[in-house]
Amino acid sequence: MKNHTAIVYKEEWSTKLQERLSENVKWKDFMDVRYTNSRVIYNPYKTDATLASLTPYTAYAPGTPALTEEHLTVNVPWVCAEYIDRADLVQSTYLTQMDTADRQGILMNEKIESLIYAQYGLLTTFDNTQIGGAAGNITVTSSNIDDIIRAMKREISESKGDAMFERNGAFIVWRPADFELLEAFCQANGFSTADNALRGGVKGGFDYMGVTHYKSQLLTAGHLIGGVKKLFTLGVLKSTYGQIMVDEKDPGLVSGISVVSRFDIGYKMFANFKPLCFNITVA
Repeated sequence: MKNHTAIVYKEEWSTKLQERLSENVKWKDFMDVRYTNSRVIYNPYKTDATLASLTPYTAYAPGTPALTEEHLTVNVPWVCAEYIDRADLVQSTYLTQMDTADRQGILMNEKIESLIYAQYGLLTTFDNTQIGGAAGNITVTSSNIDDIIRAMKREISESKGDAMFERNGAFIVWRPADFELLEAFCQANGFSTADNALRGGVKGGFDYMGVTHYKSQLLTAGHLIGGVKKLFTLGVLKSTYGQIMVDEKDPGLVSGISVVSRFDIGYKMFANFKPLCFNITVA
């Protein structure tokens, strides 16, 4: 009789996990994601010079731009620990382990996404007054969803963000119910969201009115986020992202092994970009 040995396919598990973490999920499209092994990411910037009229043969005074130092600290760790009983491990197959590794990657990507949305307080508030209503949260309807898009683009322009907008593009992450209203609005105006998504290669979203639209069930209640892409910064510790550790010595005196993966992140809305990214408050 052939003996079955409890084996964890460590390299294959790590590879499968990395495949899922490397997927082009929505937050990688609109965030400025920086992979680093440094704890601190520095972002110094200076104010622009001031132009002045010039009189020939008359002295001019150079401006004195101010230098501002801001930084992001990668100091938010999360762990995904998978305990496997030794009997279950013996009875599991290679495919079972690969499915588990794949699921770990999905859970980690979703957790990062929800943590990003929870940082809405770092962004510029965008409420019902921006679309011409009374102060307070926006009740998203089929008749005002296009107003929200247009108003966000206007706010970007008024904050002198047109160049950034044209270079990077813009986005909004909607709740599923809002996204359904948007799709209905688009279809009523002869626009095929499915075909556009296929052409543009946008995962989980589509482009309309010059903005990329995503949906997510992970948004913090009462808040959407939007604005110019690639300005809200996410730092990811490169050496822990997607790496696994296997403990085969009965952790906690429980008969089994554990497979542990983790990620370390940090987020920052740098002050010079804040006017171009929005916390859209909704009812």
